[in-house]
Amino acid sequence: MGVLYGYFAATDDEDAVRAVVRDDDEPSGTGYDQLVIKGIDPVVELTPAEALMTRRSAAEVQSDPRHGSLIGMLGDGEVVVVSLTDTFRDALASCDARSLRDVATAWSGAEGVFYYPADPEDLTSFLEQLSELAGQAVTRGARLYCWICP
Repeated sequence: MGVLYGYFAATDDEDAVRAVVRDDDEPSGTGYDQLVIKGIDPVVELTPAEALMTRRSAAEVQSDPRHGSLIGMLGDGEVVVVSLTDTFRDALASCDARSLRDVATAWSGAEGVFYYPADPEDLTSFLEQLSELAGQAVTRGARLYCWICP
């Protein structure tokens, strides 16, 4: 089946944990603005896109305390939630369509990122949706997160 990644907006870290550690029987992310996808890990595959978009080096992105920081976990890791950086959220929220396409094209050609050839159009679509989510997060004063379900 593959790993599922649910990118979503939440008010803060505690709210993000509630998206995963639920007291109802709803799936992770229910009730949150989210984008669910396979194959784009927020720490591995998304780092080059963040570096391109924010004009920070991969090392700078990775040293940001919010980059892939473990926020919460369900059980023994059946589902985890990690944070995305506020710098990336802000860059996504303010990025225009052409810039998103340019980032997607450069990202698709990055060596050693994807296990399969990445389609720039698919990556553009993903970034457009993530940009919309980021815009909603900025408007509401929220942050971006990702739940991961192996």
